[in-house]
Amino acid sequence: MLVMAMVAFNYDELNLAVFAGAIAGACVGFLWYNSYPASIFMGDTGSLALGAALAALAVLTKTEVTSLIMGGLFIVEALSVIIQVASFKLTGKRGLPHGAHPSSFREEGLVGDEGRLPLLDRLRGVSPRSGFALYFQLG
Repeated sequence: MLVMAMVAFNYDELNLAVFAGAIAGACVGFLWYNSYPASIFMGDTGSLALGAALAALAVLTKTEVTSLIMGGLFIVEALSVIIQVASFKLTGKRGLPHGAHPSSFREEGLVGDEGRLPLLDRLRGVSPRSGFALYFQLG
C-alpha cells in the first residue's frame, strides 16, 4: 500500500495517497497485534477488503498493468497452493523435503529469524538449495 501511496502522490492524487497511507498504517498496526502470540486474526473480510482497496487504487490511478505485475506474487502463490493440493490428492504425500513437516517447527522459532535462518542452516549442514526449497514450501 505504501507503493500505491507513492504512485498516487506522484500523480498528484493526494486524497488517494492519504487513503493508501492510512491503509498501510492500519496494516502495520495489525501486524503489531498479530505477532507471536497472535491476539487477532484477519480472516477473509480483511484480506478481501485489502484486495478491493488495492484494485480500486490501481483503477483510480490508472496503473492497472503495473499493479498486475506487482500482484504477480499473489498469482504465483495461488498457483503454488493449487499445485500442492492437486499433488497431495493425486499422490497422497506432502511435498516437504527430508520428511520435514510444518507442525515440527515452533512459530516463535521462525518469526523474526529471516536474517538468521540461512546462517543457521549452513551451521547445521543444510545446503542453500535445500533450505530454499523448505522455506519456499513453508511460505
